[in-house]
Amino acid sequence: MSDFLKILTRKNSLRKQCQELSVADLEKVISDLTAIASDKKAEEEAVLAAEKEKAAKIDAIRQSMQDAGVDISDLMNMIGETATEKKKVQPKYRIVDDQGNAHEWSGRGRTPLAFQAYFDKGFTKDDCLI
Repeated sequence: MSDFLKILTRKNSLRKQCQELSVADLEKVISDLTAIASDKKAEEEAVLAAEKEKAAKIDAIRQSMQDAGVDISDLMNMIGETATEKKKVQPKYRIVDDQGNAHEWSGRGRTPLAFQAYFDKGFTKDDCLI
């Protein structure tokens, strides 16, 4: 594809490739390229219009928040609290190792090394239920 792009963007290379084309063929290529450029321009304008609309909505929301006396940090705090509350899983198992350190595990995911060592000694999950 890069060779094609080099030919299209360099006038002398394009002229060399078009030597064998008739005027009718050249006019067809020009017409097709014009239509493609028009479509591309319309797509870019649509994207810009959507971005402007989104920015206007954000500004309206920001103004509504200011009018209501709500700060963005208030919302972020609420989102943060909700997310951590949902993600936190209470531990289901607890063991105390030889050094006296307590280890807790929810039972989800990979088995922690301390628990694996505990199980290797012949204990089971039932032995360390909280």
